[in-house]
Amino acid sequence: MESAEDRQPSGSPVEPRRPLGPRDPGDAWVEGERGRFWGRFGSAGLLVHDPAKGVLLQHRATWSDHGGTWGLPGGALHEGEDAIAGALREAKEEAAVPPESVRVLFTSVFDVGYWTYTTVAAQAIEPFEPVISDPESLELQWVGLDEIVLKQLHPGFAAAWPALQRRLRETPAD
Repeated sequence: MESAEDRQPSGSPVEPRRPLGPRDPGDAWVEGERGRFWGRFGSAGLLVHDPAKGVLLQHRATWSDHGGTWGLPGGALHEGEDAIAGALREAKEEAAVPPESVRVLFTSVFDVGYWTYTTVAAQAIEPFEPVISDPESLELQWVGLDEIVLKQLHPGFAAAWPALQRRLRETPAD
């Protein structure tokens, strides 16, 4: 969550500095007939649902692809990394989501033939508060299932959200 130190005197959020250069061989664009996508080995994001709080959303840094929109903590997979491990790693890196505090419910894959994005849906099994832990987030927020559509969403997440929301509602919570 945002703190007082994360605000400029005007009250507007301070945007963290963009990271310099790739950190992993998977941090690269992939291009093809259906467009350009981030993640040489595909990408994954973690959709954490806490029935008491909602879904954890990330307000994306303005320098990122579709910057300023809301989406899921996630990013490029490392070579040989499966989507669940990648989504958990990215959510820990970007939002300090403790992997032991979530239980994977299902995955949903968007596949364009030469690139995939996997949404890993998980239920929070232990309460936790997310923390901005890298420069890719402006803000982190728990948002109710019915309020998500009120945010300016990343286009890919906006397109996927109706089906993801339906699946979340149909999946029994423990």
